[in-house]
Formats: sequence, C-alpha cells, structure tokens
Amino acid sequence: MKTLSFEESLTQLETIVQRLERGDLPLEDGLKAFEDGIKLSQSCQSKLDACEKRIEELATPVAGTTAE
Repeated sequence: MKTLSFEESLTQLETIVQRLERGDLPLEDGLKAFEDGIKLSQSCQSKLDACEKRIEELATPVAGTTAE
C-alpha cells in the first residue's frame, strides 16, 4: 500500500465520512469504510504528532546559545 501524505489521508478520510453520513452503504461496506476511516484517522494523528514533536525540537533553544 502506498504511503499517503497527510493531505491525501485527510481527503480520503473526508470522503469516507461523507459516504458514511449519507447512510446508504450496505452494512459490510459501511463497516469496511469505517475501518478504513479509523486507519486514516490514526495515520493523520501520527503525522500531526511527529510534526508537533519536530516543531518543539526546533523551538527549543540549544544549550549555550543566546537569543538575539
């Protein structure tokens, strides 16, 4: 399976949510869509967590340096 970017994952997740909200999917298709949505949601959260960690690392001053 191709690794999706955050934006691609979010777009696919939004599409799944719209399909589920319509309520016209057969039970098995709805369950599969829900499972896919959970995986996409977890992937998005993981990417956001990694970005947050990186931002925190970049924003933390290095010992021995001074802000100008």
